[in-house]
Amino acid sequence: MAVHRLAQAAEVNDVLARVFTVMRATDPGYQAGSSFYASSDDLLGRVDLPEFQVLVQFIAQSLQSTIKEANHSVWPQGRHAMQLELVGLWFQIQNGAAFHDIHTHGNCSWSGVYYVQIDPLEQRRQHPEFAALNGATRFYSPMFPLLGGAHMDMGNAFMQQATLDVTPSAGELVLFPAFLPHKALPYSGAQDRIVVSFNAQLHASGGDKVFGYAAA
Repeated sequence: MAVHRLAQAAEVNDVLARVFTVMRATDPGYQAGSSFYASSDDLLGRVDLPEFQVLVQFIAQSLQSTIKEANHSVWPQGRHAMQLELVGLWFQIQNGAAFHDIHTHGNCSWSGVYYVQIDPLEQRRQHPEFAALNGATRFYSPMFPLLGGAHMDMGNAFMQQATLDVTPSAGELVLFPAFLPHKALPYSGAQDRIVVSFNAQLHASGGDKVFGYAAA
């Protein structure tokens, strides 16, 4: 996993928050007053704004550097020509204690979430039912399902912290392997929690062949 911060977040986020709110309001499928909304995943073909292009370029650069670092010891020597593809990009808006339950992302190797808008942490903590977890993103370790049938003692203490809560901040980008289960915890605030989510694939120019076999 990795966290990156957009230097131009203040001006970019203000524009995107207003644009996404209008897009939600004009969606024929949106029910006014609903506490959770997710757009279709085709924003790359629907939004043509300089601020949006700044965000997309930031996402692409962050993905390329993070994926390269994660794979530096296993990529074949001399393989540097890689093609990044965003295979889906969408926004979500939530408030009123809405949440997005545990899920994973298919059809990609990496996913991410960029926080466009959310109340500051101290303000979020004023909701005692959620406290610091108000609007957080929770990730689950691959070892999490094993805990139900595992005997717990000091010998496997390393397994017992099986979740990671990321405290959101507007302007931050969190990247993670797409197989990691995760959820958006309940959020209530003066501002809507607005995020951009996406899925990505990275392909080598000569084919996705590693260790003598080709990726399907």
